[in-house]
Amino acid sequence: MESIKQITNKIMMIRPANFGYNEETAPNNAFQISDGGENKELIAQKAQDEFDALVFMLENNGIEVIVIEDTPSPPKPDAVFPNNWISFHQDGSIMTYPMFSKVRRLERRKDIVDYFKDNFSVTKHYRFESYESDGMYLEGTGSMILDRPNKLVFACKSVRTNEDILDEFSRLTGYKKIIFQATDGQGQEIYHTNVMMAIGTSFVIICMDTVRDEGHKQLLRNTFATYDKEVIEISMEQMNSFAGNMLQVGKTEEDSFLVMSESAFNSLSEKQVSNIEKHAKIIHSPIPTIERYGGGSVRCMMAEVFLPERLKAKFKRLNR
Repeated sequence: MESIKQITNKIMMIRPANFGYNEETAPNNAFQISDGGENKELIAQKAQDEFDALVFMLENNGIEVIVIEDTPSPPKPDAVFPNNWISFHQDGSIMTYPMFSKVRRLERRKDIVDYFKDNFSVTKHYRFESYESDGMYLEGTGSMILDRPNKLVFACKSVRTNEDILDEFSRLTGYKKIIFQATDGQGQEIYHTNVMMAIGTSFVIICMDTVRDEGHKQLLRNTFATYDKEVIEISMEQMNSFAGNMLQVGKTEEDSFLVMSESAFNSLSEKQVSNIEKHAKIIHSPIPTIERYGGGSVRCMMAEVFLPERLKAKFKRLNR
């Protein structure tokens, strides 16, 4: 039986057609910034340019990127962040998730799910969308940080991360939940776990200052020690520069990359860079427009594909 992988060399990304500031998500996403006077067309074009540059960098480093074009209609300002609505797993399962923003629910596309069913060995499709009617949400690998080989799921509570749905995810997958409270400098709940924490094969990057409860803090430290993860702590200021929103990718642990934005990289100290580079090579790309108006960074833009391949994908882009 094939061992469970923590990282993959294959990711899906959605090239945005109408990127912009989403007023529905702003109330509980403190990372979004808008003064209301921006040129929407220019913002959308800049986002596409930043997206293309990131894809080029990833492919230049040997990462296989399945680029899917966003559909122009209906407009979906956050389509560039697909990891919130879908995830692809090594056991052949696809999962689709309930979303807080009604506009974001439009991002779920049957043609994308069908594309993966046509090109990969998909054994089941777990649908959590029905929880939306009860006002309950779990936004994929934004809400959940997965330690796949050890079958652990880390999650900080928020309006977008419902514990009852997390329990259902754990029941279906056999993952043990590690749930905790995390708040920013203003006392607001961290909306997605993946802005304050990233986990790799042998390390974890985390803003421990957001975890105020000493019991929760000790639970996290004990868990990381049990599974031999080197803890690389970042500050609240570094988290606000998206230094927690990173993803390790690659064919093997020895030949892997930690992908981050330019703003995240520039916020790191020399010691932090050195500690990270013991585990993975750092690659970074500037995405200031996407970060400013979308309130998410590079990890949110990448949906890892762990599905077993059935046949070689003939087309890497849909709707182009």
